[in-house]
Amino acid sequence: MTLVYAGVVSHGPGITGRAHLVENTQERDRLYAALDKQRQEIEDSGAEVLVVVAAEHFANFFMDNMPAFCIGIGEKHEGPIEDPDWLGIPKTVIKGAPDLALEMTKEIMQTVDVAFAEEWKCDHGIMVPLHFLNPDGRMRVIPVNINCQGPPLTPLSRAWAFGEALRRACDLSEEKVALIGTGGISHWPATPDSGKINEAWDREFLERLMRQDRDALLSYTDEETYADGGQGGFEIRTYIAAAAAARGRGDLQFYTAQLPIFAVGCTVARFALEETA
Repeated sequence: MTLVYAGVVSHGPGITGRAHLVENTQERDRLYAALDKQRQEIEDSGAEVLVVVAAEHFANFFMDNMPAFCIGIGEKHEGPIEDPDWLGIPKTVIKGAPDLALEMTKEIMQTVDVAFAEEWKCDHGIMVPLHFLNPDGRMRVIPVNINCQGPPLTPLSRAWAFGEALRRACDLSEEKVALIGTGGISHWPATPDSGKINEAWDREFLERLMRQDRDALLSYTDEETYADGGQGGFEIRTYIAAAAAARGRGDLQFYTAQLPIFAVGCTVARFALEETA
């Protein structure tokens, strides 16, 4: 197989941009240690390319053009689109993997309709994970977006199917590929409830995710997710896609709701990789 690593991680902008304001520095440092462990695991896997399945925040797409799925096939990507002083991440050029991304797109198209883009502006949804997982820019990056922001949202069942197609595309590659799904979980960004975290809802979702309970994962309605996990909770799609790609059970390496200034339940997890049928 050429998918050598699959995991998930949260991407709230506060994780980098408000790190200096944290009162519970011990919990913050535990999160950072878990992220560094994930970086080391990806490095140890021998991955040459990192596929980041994210939910972008109107950086590239708006209601006049909102694909259900999109893959970045450019030679390079730029980010962050946000103010680097606000995000705590300097602007940079990220190496793409255009040949592999194009071949993956062609393969995914056999079962899932997917858009592609040669130009990609990376926002915090991709830049925060890269800050920790690819700090030296060693790996080339293929950005992927699932529509978690503009209703009608991509159905959860299609996110699962997309993850399966991603796995098939990765396994046809001669290069070693790591895959990260990155999103919430529960959070209410840019609302008066910013900083609210529904820990019980997060943990129930993560328990379903770690045991690879497909039926339970796909049973969420958008109405339920919005009520319990906020509009940021729609980003469970990226986690579901990563789980579908991995096929194996998960290992929840870190979760905390004790950093409300980061405005998200902070998660780090990986999956075992099982052979596809």
